Amino acid sequence: MKLSTQLFVTLKEEPADAEVRSHALMARAGFLYKLAAGQYIYGPLLLRVLRKIENIVREEHNRAGCQELLMPALQPKELWEASGRWDRYVADGILFHFQDRKGSEVCLGPTHEEVITTYAKRFVKSYKQLPVILYQIQTKFRDEIRPRFGLMRGREFIMKDAYSFDSTAEAMKESYLRMREVYFRIFQRTGLRFTPVEADSGAIGGTGSEEFMVDADTGEDAIAVCHATGYAANCEKAVSRISAPPAAAQNVPMHKEPTPGAKTCDALIEMFPGLPIERLLKTILYEANTQQGTQVVAVMARGDREINEVKLLNHLDALDLALATPETVKRVTGAEVGYAGPIGLADDVRLLADKSVEGVQGFLCGGNETDTHYLDVWFGRDLEQPETLDLGLVQAGDFVLEGEGTIEITRGIEVGHIFQLGRKYSEAMDAKFAPEQGKAEAFWMGCYGIGISRIAASAIEQNHDDKGMIWPIPIAPYSVLIVQMRAGDEAQDALALEVHDRLEAAGIDVLWDERQKISPGAKFKDADLIGVPLRIVVGRDAAERKVEWNDRREEGNEVMDVDDAIGRAQSTIAEALAL
Repeated sequence: MKLSTQLFVTLKEEPADAEVRSHALMARAGFLYKLAAGQYIYGPLLLRVLRKIENIVREEHNRAGCQELLMPALQPKELWEASGRWDRYVADGILFHFQDRKGSEVCLGPTHEEVITTYAKRFVKSYKQLPVILYQIQTKFRDEIRPRFGLMRGREFIMKDAYSFDSTAEAMKESYLRMREVYFRIFQRTGLRFTPVEADSGAIGGTGSEEFMVDADTGEDAIAVCHATGYAANCEKAVSRISAPPAAAQNVPMHKEPTPGAKTCDALIEMFPGLPIERLLKTILYEANTQQGTQVVAVMARGDREINEVKLLNHLDALDLALATPETVKRVTGAEVGYAGPIGLADDVRLLADKSVEGVQGFLCGGNETDTHYLDVWFGRDLEQPETLDLGLVQAGDFVLEGEGTIEITRGIEVGHIFQLGRKYSEAMDAKFAPEQGKAEAFWMGCYGIGISRIAASAIEQNHDDKGMIWPIPIAPYSVLIVQMRAGDEAQDALALEVHDRLEAAGIDVLWDERQKISPGAKFKDADLIGVPLRIVVGRDAAERKVEWNDRREEGNEVMDVDDAIGRAQSTIAEALAL
């Protein structure tokens, strides 16, 4: 493909709203154009990348016996009401929903569990048809409050979603493991460094899930890992052991302490310098929106620990969760913000505690009175220990639950998520099949998502330098870039055309920069920016059939015979595609 025939424009300046390198570099290279917040036009070069990713995804799914279909993006409200998810997605504020001209409520699909369950209910009637795994590659829509990071968090994006249907829980797990292997192969083939981690199932639901995280310092997700044991989990899901709290003197009665202006743990430690922070218990108030209405919830935790709001949301089975307003805090505690505690809360407040409070003795806590705290409080003596469970956020240095090892916190980009759904949707939507014996039973389901456009952005986050992108060969827009130093030179024209034709004849996609009136320096800058992984430069040695060879991942050029360069391109590409 000749570059002069393409709409190819590069920019010197990065967009002002680019927060990550993938966004900045793709915008500069003309790979994408921002139409509106979280919505992008995919340029021709980026579309080639996306199609290559789709082909890898499609090949691996087909190899595993999955079947491709295509479902509507527009979905009726009734399906989501049948599954029970409409209210939560509306409460989360991420669902594009509106009325059509007939007054019917519809939404643009952020996911397709309801639609695929309806389809299976109609066409899968017998156990003899199971197992079946159906998938699609389609645009999804989510009304993100703050679209950011380019293709990482958009309002419109390309996703592959697959759904398995089985007759038993054991068979569902077998399908899940089969799809897990599919995901390993996909991410290996795309050239990404990735980590599978335990994950929270969120609004999708189900009994268990894993995320596939691309290792990247710019990732939005925090990951808890232990290299000694191999443990890895999204911090929303992660669990750990923490050091035991220090002991306290017994037989000291609970008493009030004046704490004017001390609304934070740091201020209290400064006021009580001899008190270990592990013996300071904070009480955080939330307002949870549930199916039964709004509920005020107080959560206790050790002063050195943080509340994991995802765990709390799931435990409460809430539609959404927010910190209580100052007005609510005043109503249920009688005090200003910063002085809430477990003693003397209003009767309508539900009191919970993170397991970090277990074993804490003689602690300091809020007095539910402005400028006042209680000191030397004991569970079992001064108050009953509330319902206590794991509501904490894992921190670096924590111990793993099993084995010897400590946790590190790294960052990653979620590019895939797989779920064991169980019967959540099939039971809610009365989707059943006829078993070999007995009455009709609900399907056992799994679902499996991959962010196609996220893979493209993640690849750049892992593979770039200060000059531009460096695409992995399997998903590069072109595998080889021919840079012709001076178009119109007879020897260069002939040799560049030969290299182009021989590579194309070998099945290699090649881009030929034969633009006139463009300086060699500008061509090299463009070449570095767009990141085609292999480069053959046709220049002054063309008459001797010599070219320069460059691997974008390596420093320096090597002059060689044109036949050797073509052979090296073929072998390098073959090796990269060998998985």
